[in-house]
Order: sequence, then C-alpha cells, then structure tokens
Amino acid sequence: MTAHMGYTYADLHEGLRFRSPGRTITDADLVGFAGLTGDFSELHTSDVYAKASQFGRRVAHGMLGLAYAHGLMWARTGELRQTAIAFLGIGDWRFVGPIFVGDTIFVDYTIAELRDSRSKPDQAIATFDVQVVNQHGDVVQRGTKALLCSKVPLAAVAAGEAGAAR
Repeated sequence: MTAHMGYTYADLHEGLRFRSPGRTITDADLVGFAGLTGDFSELHTSDVYAKASQFGRRVAHGMLGLAYAHGLMWARTGELRQTAIAFLGIGDWRFVGPIFVGDTIFVDYTIAELRDSRSKPDQAIATFDVQVVNQHGDVVQRGTKALLCSKVPLAAVAAGEAGAAR
C-alpha cells in the first residue's frame, strides 16, 4: 500500500492502492449514530436482543460503517487534497459481514478507472474499488466510489494554506 500524502493528478494512475488509518468502533458510536439517524433497531441498541440474534452481540449500523469508511478515505488521510473536488457517488455497495463494537476498521481502496471528464477538460473522474476490512482482515463492506478530480492545482488548497499561515 502507498504511504504518500498530497497526490497531484499527475501522480494518479489505475492500480494505485491506498490503505486508510484504522478506526475502532465504540458503543458511543452506535448510540450517537442511532440518535442521529433515528435507527434504534434492537440489533444495534439492545444487548439482550442482540445476544439472541445470529450475531450473538450488538452490530454496528451498516450505514455507520459506510460513513466512517468514507471519512477514513480522503478526508482523514489528505492524500487527495491536492486534486479532490467532489464525491460523486457509490456503486454496488455491499454489507458482507458484521462490524461489532470493539472492531477496528480500515479501508483498502484502489483506483480502478481514471478517465477524463466529458464536460470539463481540466477535470477527471477516478473510480475506486473499495473494501472495508476489520482488524482480522475480514472484508465487512465493499463497493465502488467515484471522485471528481482536478487536473490543475486547486485554488481552494492554496487559499486554505494561506489562511492557516496567518
């Protein structure tokens, strides 16, 4: 996996691989997510219910895993800060295994396709194959994500750095 910060568009290529830092899922995460979304399903909030389920204990909301995976990728690493314009979408996302309280998740992602934008010559679209894995290496979620990228330096990055220097 790559351990580089601040890629420009010229650095990007199909097959480029990344691994996010880890994030341990806590009880507070489940409670907070339930409150935020209104999803108080007993599988997430009741030890008694969850113990009798096929999982034997409480499971994190699937969407909580997806949301944290997204934050672990580009926002937390800053790897694509020099080029990322906007998140475009998710494709073929699958929840293939449970995420439990105490699990640490990581995101492995690879540029599967890099193509020029059809409408803006100074932009491109990067499509990533994404796998969310737990501390045991088990894939718990997977799918694709698309990111709009700039081929030229982003004025917002320069402005942000200038503002931080004050």
